[in-house]
Amino acid sequence: MIQVKDVEQMLFHWAPADLAAQWDNVGLLVGEAEAPVNTILVSLDITEDVVAEAVAAGADLIVAHHPVMNCTWHKVQHVVTSDAQGRMLIQMIRNHISAICMHTNLDAAEGGINDVLAKKLGLENTAYLSEDKIGRIGTRNPAIPLVDFLPVVLKSLGCNGLRYRDCGKPVYRVAVGGGACGDYIEQAIAAGCDTFVTSDLRYHEFLDTHQINLIDAGHFPTEDVICPVLVARLQEAFPATTVFKTTAHSREVIQYCIKGE
Repeated sequence: MIQVKDVEQMLFHWAPADLAAQWDNVGLLVGEAEAPVNTILVSLDITEDVVAEAVAAGADLIVAHHPVMNCTWHKVQHVVTSDAQGRMLIQMIRNHISAICMHTNLDAAEGGINDVLAKKLGLENTAYLSEDKIGRIGTRNPAIPLVDFLPVVLKSLGCNGLRYRDCGKPVYRVAVGGGACGDYIEQAIAAGCDTFVTSDLRYHEFLDTHQINLIDAGHFPTEDVICPVLVARLQEAFPATTVFKTTAHSREVIQYCIKGE
């Protein structure tokens, strides 16, 4: 029977830990390395609903993209039932559910989030956007107007809506950055891109950027694309194990009200 450490080793072979940002927390974050694994639940995030789903399904392990704890934005200060993180951790430990999280290392890895995102958007001849291997650049041939590309993004990623700025250029050379990659706008411009698809863009980034079309497709849609790939890779590596994607956290939580509604 496979153990948690076998799954972690397989995932690190795909997305090595040294690809992760210095501030990040990746790998086995909850549980025992030697614990047996029969059932794996895959999710972008570990939420209370995801943990409840894992308990109900008898899952031994949750494999997620976003770390369940100890990132710069969500450090563990206490583990108590009065907050969501504490309740999650307690439930996981009580039910012997481990957690392995592959975050910025899976953003950078070959075949990881950004390669999958680029493929979803129909990009070809892809290359790295940055030296740290975050983001990708590719081309769409022939070029199309931005107004025609926006529905492609909506449909391909299952977005509830988009925020965008049209700089007046047709879409041909496109940069993508799964999750919050607004810090890479200058790299996309320097690489000669006409369009950048990412998420969590700030007001001043829309306001100050004139050289490139900006599309904020949402954090969940630009990263959840990796979950079916994780399921497939894990199932191939461990055929005797049951692997499934969450249904408790399977859609974007942000909703949009269209002007005039």
